[in-house]
Amino acid sequence: MGMTLTEKILARHAGLERVEPGQIINANVDLVLANELSAAVAIGVMRGIKGADRVFDRSRIALVEDHFVPAKDAQSAKLAKLMKDFAIEQEIVHFFDVGRGGIEHVVLPEEGLVAPGELIVGGDSHTCTYGAFGAFATGMGSTDIAAAFVLGEVWLKVPASIKLVYNGKLGPMVYAKDLMLRTVGELGIDGATYRAIEYHGTTVDELSITGRITMANMAIEAGAKNGIFHADAKTIAFVKERTNRDFAVDRADHDAVYERVVTIDAGSLEPQVACPHTPDNVHPISEVAADNVSVDQVFVGSCTNGYIEDLRIVAKILDGKKIASNVRVIVNPGSQKVWMQAAQEGVLTTLAAAGCVVNTPGCGACFGGHMGTLGDGERAISTTNRNYVGRMGSPKSEVFLASPATCAASALSGRITDPRVLELAGV
Repeated sequence: MGMTLTEKILARHAGLERVEPGQIINANVDLVLANELSAAVAIGVMRGIKGADRVFDRSRIALVEDHFVPAKDAQSAKLAKLMKDFAIEQEIVHFFDVGRGGIEHVVLPEEGLVAPGELIVGGDSHTCTYGAFGAFATGMGSTDIAAAFVLGEVWLKVPASIKLVYNGKLGPMVYAKDLMLRTVGELGIDGATYRAIEYHGTTVDELSITGRITMANMAIEAGAKNGIFHADAKTIAFVKERTNRDFAVDRADHDAVYERVVTIDAGSLEPQVACPHTPDNVHPISEVAADNVSVDQVFVGSCTNGYIEDLRIVAKILDGKKIASNVRVIVNPGSQKVWMQAAQEGVLTTLAAAGCVVNTPGCGACFGGHMGTLGDGERAISTTNRNYVGRMGSPKSEVFLASPATCAASALSGRITDPRVLELAGV
């Protein structure tokens, strides 16, 4: 009996010939990640471990300031300083402060800190993003992160795997975000709880690296422990441009055992929208647009859709136009590098000319922290990954999730709009 992709990676990192779902293992990690929120607790826990004066490897820890930065108040500044002081004390090689990094899950792949076959843990639930590169990556609590800081290993239960197979060519104005929203709608927010999602099929083979990142990022929205793609030539080229270290490229065995196989016809898919108040309340745009839903805010960015490819889509739709007078549009590039590339290409100028505000890279608006929180009775359509009650601000607000194209189309009309209407108009 063969092993799935996740099982192969975990077996190697546990020093075992094979592992099976449900098995408890100790596994060595290749990288440990924390942001200023998760690091604050992890550092405190580490201080309480007897004899734990130094991290296990200062080159295999990444610390990223991204949630409450630039600091919105004194408490936020205190958290940022705590992590910065720790990074200096421990001589952490990969520390990313404001102006040098951005959103953690955008920054790490950019900097070559993620590669196929690796085991990565982070103090953030969307650490599963790195499965886009053929790595086993998962979020953990700050206590586990503290132990990983010190020991360079974690214990975990081997997850069973769900095989998702996508076939067909995506239609006009349909993107990876639509594909993943449809997937979460199919599985449900707890349909893959503590499971590994393994992505297969001709559709995902054709996706860009950015598209795969979007899909791996939202595996957690179905409750998954991790989401993972097989590394192909596209993946390997991306990684080798950013690092020269060795890495292993694993493949699931042909006789691997999956708990469940789900097939999705991507060719018949139209743009999707997740309606309040859960990411699995997913409906086709034709249904949602028919209800003439007005919006107060459009948000583009986050670790799900804050990449240059996403900003280009929005800029193309908004080029030479003005956003509706009843909406505000907030754009957060995912990293400093994305911001700079968007500036060099004229994307930021296009967005600003249309009436958008472009923030410094960060997570603030996504989780209702700052730089775009919603007030009572406000409604937003957003490229982010969650829309639970109060996620982006007031518990009396509403958040709809959609692709950058759907968000851009909605920015022009002031209501949730099918971007294919723009396609027909030649935009």
